Amino acid sequence: MDEQTKLKKILLVEDDNALASVYETRLQAEGFDLKRVPNGEDALAAATQYKPDLILLDVMMPKVSGFDVLDIIRNTPEVAQVKIIMLTALSQDADRERAESLGVDDYLVKSQVVISDVVDRIKQRLEM
Repeated sequence: MDEQTKLKKILLVEDDNALASVYETRLQAEGFDLKRVPNGEDALAAATQYKPDLILLDVMMPKVSGFDVLDIIRNTPEVAQVKIIMLTALSQDADRERAESLGVDDYLVKSQVVISDVVDRIKQRLEM
């Protein structure tokens, strides 16, 4: 398979099952290869094994927060270049600034976006 036909891989890190399944269904329908993990700890392992093109990352999760995942990934050479979009309930500027200082590519607030916005942003980041 050449690079054009290879499915873009997305790692979805979301602990809310209902929300995750909505995203899973939509992203697969859009033609992405999707892997979902429910927490930050699993996200770190999956990032190095699955080698996603983009990580859709929740912030508030059990065990390891999205901020910690972002920080660790940005400091792990083999996955440091992965595009990361945070999708979060946190709408405070301080949270956005923290994510940006850690190297997030995009920061979307769940209450301010619909799924099609997220899909558009993913495609923009992956230059599709």
